[in-house]
Amino acid sequence: MKAVLASNNKHKLVEIKTMLSDKFQDIYTLADLNINVEIEENGSTFEENAYIKANTIAKLTGLPAIGDDSGICVSALNGEPNIYSARYAGEPCNDKNNNTKLLSKLHALENSGDKVDRTAYFQSVVVLCYPDGSFISGSGRTYGKIIDDYRGSNGFGYDPIFLSDELGKTFGEATMEEKNKISHRSRALKDLLGKMKNVF
Repeated sequence: MKAVLASNNKHKLVEIKTMLSDKFQDIYTLADLNINVEIEENGSTFEENAYIKANTIAKLTGLPAIGDDSGICVSALNGEPNIYSARYAGEPCNDKNNNTKLLSKLHALENSGDKVDRTAYFQSVVVLCYPDGSFISGSGRTYGKIIDDYRGSNGFGYDPIFLSDELGKTFGEATMEEKNKISHRSRALKDLLGKMKNVF
């Protein structure tokens, strides 16, 4: 069986291919299939956005499609950036600007004298959707805290400033193998795989 990832994010593709290689003969990106489409992510939750992406691409290609939506939720910011993580600092999306805005908001709270809770978690929801609209979803979280200094050059997004509770290092410092063991996306994919076993 073949599937298509409703994204051109190469980092996500590597993680998803690694986890789902036993289930799919191949997983294509949108670029592989020469698809150039803007999908409006107007859901209010990670699951809604993941489904919107997967459902749109499944109907467009006639293939099972995998949609992922993920983000970071920071305690001191009442769960922000949440579903807006990728575009937190506005368009065009830029990891550096997003990280800068996140840290600036934490610093502003600290400078006002508030006690700031820097604990955070990454949340991921992965949806496998079929052309008929039926779907299976999996979700996962991983916990840590936000630090000021950027550590490591691996990963993407908020990885360099997210200090993992389980690894004792940032996701930016972690190898792909280390990250895949405990990341929010790997846990969402494992959850999805467990549900797929009950279906196939």
